[in-house]
Amino acid sequence: MLLIIVLVLCIIFIIASSTKLQLHPFLALLFAALGFGLFTGMPLTTIVQSINDGFGGTIGYIGIVIVAGTIIGTFLEHSGGAYALADWILGIIGQKRVPMAMALIGYFVSIPVFADSGFVILSPLNRALSKRANISLAGPAIALSLGLIATHCLVPPTPGPIAAAGILGADLGLVILIGLPVSFIALFFGWLFAVKIASKVQIDPNPEISEKEIASKLKEAPSTINALAPMLIPIVLIVVKSISDFPTHPIGDGAFRAFFGFVGQPVIALLIGVLLAFGLPKKFQKSMLSDSGWVGKGLRNAAIIILITGAGGAFGKVLQNSSLAKTIGDAMSTANLGIWLPFIIAATIKTAQGSSTVAIITTASILSPLLSSFGFTSEIAKALMVLSIGAGATFVSHANDSFFWVVTQMSSMDVNTGYRLHSMGTFILGMSAAVIIWILSLIFV
Repeated sequence: MLLIIVLVLCIIFIIASSTKLQLHPFLALLFAALGFGLFTGMPLTTIVQSINDGFGGTIGYIGIVIVAGTIIGTFLEHSGGAYALADWILGIIGQKRVPMAMALIGYFVSIPVFADSGFVILSPLNRALSKRANISLAGPAIALSLGLIATHCLVPPTPGPIAAAGILGADLGLVILIGLPVSFIALFFGWLFAVKIASKVQIDPNPEISEKEIASKLKEAPSTINALAPMLIPIVLIVVKSISDFPTHPIGDGAFRAFFGFVGQPVIALLIGVLLAFGLPKKFQKSMLSDSGWVGKGLRNAAIIILITGAGGAFGKVLQNSSLAKTIGDAMSTANLGIWLPFIIAATIKTAQGSSTVAIITTASILSPLLSSFGFTSEIAKALMVLSIGAGATFVSHANDSFFWVVTQMSSMDVNTGYRLHSMGTFILGMSAAVIIWILSLIFV
């Protein structure tokens, strides 16, 4: 009980200190991580090690991706490419359907691409579309984040669902077959939230640029194909790598697979995107690559996002290295809640320590020995259990989740707005998926 109380107090501290006291979220998160460790009696060396590992591990995974994505975004913006691309997409989908477009793009991108990488890659497009449609950034940003999370937690080949299927002995094909419609229907309710609620919160996609300046940039903008390349090609490379990693080795097991295994790594794919972005300006100048040029601006914009995301990872790591997840899992594993049990355990662990993948794997490991006693022995029952765990892992993303900071910082949201929109959106997404899975269990199990 002490762990839960201290966790709640830490979350209250993060929100209050960053909104009321104007403390920078970077320090608020680090102080929260330190406070949780001290007040729960963690060994002092473990606290320090957890903060260092969490910060370094998160930056090591997402840091260069954020830098590369921000540089691509800067070149797309200043060259006019983002606005040319936005005009092209708006001509197809219409001015009123930007949130729907971003939700669907996120949904399909996150099947092979990690959610945080996907958000970084697509953020420039999201801002440009919102600016050209003259709407708040909040609605499309939440729609994009929920689209990314839906497939990230519910549709293999993302690591969490694959690991859970392996631990529980579920048929991976069946998990994909059921996971696609479940996640898509759940996303519909998330999209409704983004359109009806989030879009009412006003966030200017780019307050530094006027319509007159956009019109001027469009005159010098690259072609739509050239503007699309720095975002689309990294996604394609990551997708091909994901396909090549399938156990059946669909593209072979030789040099071809090794090549795509290299260029399909998010870091390499995004750096290739950076090189393609260098070709966007019609009048290229060497000064664009300098510290005072477009590259320098991209680096400065990325620095704050990286620091806050890393601090979020440090907070999450301290929680993961405590006995919080095990305590929650052990306490709930004896409850007789049917298909709701894996959802509740995963949701509690996710909300408590931040990582969806950790929540999925931990919950699957806890429930694996209990499958027979709960009656989850058929193939469809095990597939639904995997999806129930995945639904729980979408719910709720907040300050201890690095993805929360990627979304809020790249969408100009303060912490309070992030809780009201992103956290509430993941709550609705996860609960919607859980209800759909429960209905399916009543029919097929």
